[in-house]
Parts: sequence; C-alpha cells; structure tokens
Amino acid sequence: MLNNTQIRNFKPKDKLYRETDSHGLVMEIKPNGVKAWRYRCRINGKATMLSLGTYPSVSLAEARRARDDLKEQIKLGFDPREQVEGCVVEKVEIKTFSDMYHEWYEHNLESWTDGYAKDLDERCQNHLLPFLRDRSIAEITAMDMLEVFKRIESRGTLNMLKKVRGYASRVFRYSVGMGVCPFDPTRDLPQDVFKKESVKAFSHITSKRDLAVVLKKINAYEGGFSVRMALKIAPHVFLRPSELVSIKWENVDFEHKLIRVEAQKMKMKREHLVPMSDYVASVLNECFEVKTTSQFVFPGQRSLTRPITPDSLRVALRSVDIGPDVLTTHGFRHTASTMLNEMGWPADAIEKQLSHEERNKIRGVYNKAEYLEERKKMMSAWSNFLLTL
Repeated sequence: MLNNTQIRNFKPKDKLYRETDSHGLVMEIKPNGVKAWRYRCRINGKATMLSLGTYPSVSLAEARRARDDLKEQIKLGFDPREQVEGCVVEKVEIKTFSDMYHEWYEHNLESWTDGYAKDLDERCQNHLLPFLRDRSIAEITAMDMLEVFKRIESRGTLNMLKKVRGYASRVFRYSVGMGVCPFDPTRDLPQDVFKKESVKAFSHITSKRDLAVVLKKINAYEGGFSVRMALKIAPHVFLRPSELVSIKWENVDFEHKLIRVEAQKMKMKREHLVPMSDYVASVLNECFEVKTTSQFVFPGQRSLTRPITPDSLRVALRSVDIGPDVLTTHGFRHTASTMLNEMGWPADAIEKQLSHEERNKIRGVYNKAEYLEERKKMMSAWSNFLLTL
C-alpha cells in the first residue's frame, strides 16, 4: 500500500508508469509530472479503468473512499459510469497473465521443437495458469508467485518447480519488454526460500557381473514387440531414451550401417550419427520385416502415428525386476561410458558418441562425423562385449 511520502516522491519518467495501492487503486505518473488516481475493475465482465481525479486535489484517503464507493456499486449491479459525476471511463486494455503467456508462447513457438513446446505448455497449463490466468500481469507480486511455487514444492516435485519458475520468469520478462509489466516478480524470490534439490546421478551398472544379470532379464522381457526391440538395442546405441524411441525409418541407413538422428531430436540440436553394430543391424532388420505403415521404427501399440514413450522402457525394466536403484534407461549411457573408458577407448570418441556438448560449440557444428571410423570400431566391439556376458 502507498503512503503520502511515497506519493510525493514519485518522479516522472520518460514513459507513463503506475504504482499500486490496494484493491485495484493505482496511481498513474505521467511524463509531464501529473499524478492521477485510477481504479481498475471489471464492469459486466470487461476490464475497465476509472479516473478518480489527480493528486493532490484528491488525497490518498479520498481516493480510497471513492474506490470503495465504486466497488460497492459494482457489487450491487450498478454501472458507476452512469451514477458518479466526474467519473471518466478510459479504454485501457488490461493484460492478464494468460494473455501474455499465450503471446509469449506464440512468439517463441517456431524456435522450439514440437516436443519441447508440448511439454512446456502442459506444465504451464497445470501449474501456472489455473492460479494466474485472469490476474492482471502488472499486479502480480513476488508473494503471489511464492504461493504458486510453494504448491509445486509441497508435492515434492522440485525439478518441476525449477522448470516452471523458469517459464514464469520468461513470461514476465517478455511482458516487461512489451511494456505491460513493470518487473519480473520472480526475481525477488531468493533460492533460499525453496527446498534444495538433491542431485542424483542416473542409476547405472559398473560391474560385468551385474550387467550380465540385467541383460539376461532384458532378453527375458515378453512385452510388446516395439518395447522389446527398443530395449534390446538400448544398451548398444548410447542414445537418450527420448532419442531412441523416436527413431524413424528414414533415419536408418542399412547400406552404411548408420542411424542418423535429426538435429531436432537431439539435446544439443545437431544431427548425430550412431554406427550400427552387426547386432543392432540385425535387430532393426527384424523390426523391418514386420514393418507397419508407421514412420517410426518403434510405433506405439495404440497409435501408429506415434512412437512408444520413454516411460514405456522404464516400465518394462521394472516389470523384469530391474529397480530404479539398479538401472534407469538413461543409465545405459553411463554404464557404456564407464566401461569403455576402462577398456582404454579414446575419451574423445566416447564423448562424441554420447553426443556431449563440445567445448568449442562452433567447431562442434561441423564435426558430427569426427572420429567416425574409430566410433564404428568401438560400437562393434562394445556390442560384441555385451553379447559375451
């Protein structure tokens, strides 16, 4: 809430700006120095801004009384524009959080992959919009955002909290840039008000004996064909689960024994080459023999227009008694990295096959085939090693 000292000290800026009092009452400071009282409200469901005079002719106490009178009239169903002498209606478009979220979303949509855009929208629809949708974005405070974020934290989903907080901040910063929001309220929330997220590495295997047990269980899996085939090659190809399940037939080059994963599917957003060992090629040939009309190598059971999900691989592992404390589908990558380094394979070839970020990003754009011959030998040797366990 404002006080008289603050009001007297408000200085004009190059652009009009507003300072909030309470319950819709704001002070508008114009570039010419005029300080005007405004009351934000809804009349017949439409956002409206009413003029209550200028300061100091209308004092802070008088402006609050006028606001309360108008609020009561609106509550009783009257239109104060027709009742109050000197009350002027201004055509002011009040942007809600929902308005600015969708504007920001559409503005950035072309630069995002379909999967990223879908996940982002789903998270914001679940965790932000239900609580902020109709709020004027210019009036949302740090305490409002803390309440929203604490709801997420209370569920124990701290990683989700981190992502949603980032999305909210981007919406607010976009709104600041568009001149409809004075600041990003999330910036005033220190990290210390939230629980610390414990960083856990993906569970993975580091011993030959344990790996042999896991591979035996995977080979015994009797679930759906697509999931079964994807699980068979998962330990052999070093791909992230989302990258593996989304492989299309157009990505499979049997002639050169390569899987060419397009840039938009990769975390680092550049094309990635995966040499196929004889074993991987044989599994993919088996998939090709029962090829459906789907463009995906591992089509979903319910819809051929979509691949299986990364989660289906996780469920399959659990169904054959491979617990999360033993191995995750992402953990295959860590296992391969650990053991190949122990076997003496060049670290650069291993990192390149894992598609890890290059220190020199510009160089990395042009070297997708770097170490390819070395990687072909390594991937073949790795498959042979797995098959002997």
